[in-house]
Order: sequence, then C-alpha cells, then structure tokens
Amino acid sequence: MNTAGELRALPAGPRALLLETPTPAYARALAAELRRRRDRGELGVIDEIVGGEVTVLVDGVDDPAGLAVRVRSWVVPAGADGDGPLVEVPVRYDGADLTEIARCWGVSEPAAVRLHTSVDYRVAFCGFAPGFAYLTGLPQRLHLPRRDTPRTRVPAGAVALAGAYAGIYPRSSPGGWQLIGRTELLLFDAGREAPALLTPGTRVRFVEVPA
Repeated sequence: MNTAGELRALPAGPRALLLETPTPAYARALAAELRRRRDRGELGVIDEIVGGEVTVLVDGVDDPAGLAVRVRSWVVPAGADGDGPLVEVPVRYDGADLTEIARCWGVSEPAAVRLHTSVDYRVAFCGFAPGFAYLTGLPQRLHLPRRDTPRTRVPAGAVALAGAYAGIYPRSSPGGWQLIGRTELLLFDAGREAPALLTPGTRVRFVEVPA
C-alpha cells in the first residue's frame, strides 16, 4: 500500500502528530504499523496512537517532525491491520428500526438478521463516546443512511447501523443510527484493566439469541 505521497503530517501541539490518510483502509493499516513498530521499540517514546476514519493521531512523541519524515518513507502493506482477538456479541434482534432495515435491504426481517450475523466485522476506530467502536465489514449493498430525525435517547447496548459502519451504544445517549437489536454486554467499564471491550483491530461476530 504505497500511498505515502498522499499522506499529510500535521503538528498537533508540541508532542503530537496528526497523520491524514487518503482512505480508511490506509488509516487502519498505518495505525497498526505504528503500534507494531512502537511495540518493537523502533519509534522511541509514544504515549498513545489513536486511529480515526482517515486519520491517526500520535501523541506523546519526543520528535514529531522526525517521526513525520520516517512515516512518509514507509511502504505500509495492504491488510497490515492484522487479526485481533475475536469477541462474540449476543444480540436480541428486536430493534426499533428492524422493519425499516429489512425494507431497505429488500428482505424479510429474519433474512435481515441472517445478513447481519453473517458478516465478519472488525473495529476500525473508536470515538463518539467511551467504548463506542466503529465496525467495518458490511458489504456496500447493506450500507444504510442515518435516520432523518435522530433519537434523543438510544439505550445502552443498542446494536446499530449507519453508512458503512455497525456499532453498539455503550451507554444511553442521543443518536441517529438505525437500531437493529440490543446486547447485554458491558462495552465500557472504567474499573477494568482494559476499560473498552472493543478496541481497534478486534474482530466482532454478532450472534442471535432469543428475544
């Protein structure tokens, strides 16, 4: 994946670097490559690597300008995000928008559930709220628009779809995604050693349970 010429490296404070990439796939691969090189001790001190849809923020860097030069020289292999751990998410498919989702997909509600559970998802990045993971993997024909009118309250554990992404609301909040079901899994717990259950690179499989 040789797109370094399209990579923009911008200072983000005295010890941080914002890397803007041309595609989501490149951002995921670059974040994974940065983590690998950091873990091998090749990059010096780095406090945090935070992936976005098409950006990667590298924070707590001793020499941001030097890192920018190094990153732009890399050839990041396609698919470099690798295989993370697998998390199975039990879902009751009784979401408020299940009927509309099935209509958009041109199938029955049971068939919509089968389509949703047949996809292999991966956490691309996290944001919006602590523990909220943006999951990729939906075929383009299953992409859905956001609701015209967002809800003022989406319950914690709601499994939802919007655009190219699937996600799970870790806590009650406003939201405009299409709700297909709900899970009892605790997505974020500040008391855990790793507070977020779903982190970038994690593989996710949705499993239907009785409503």
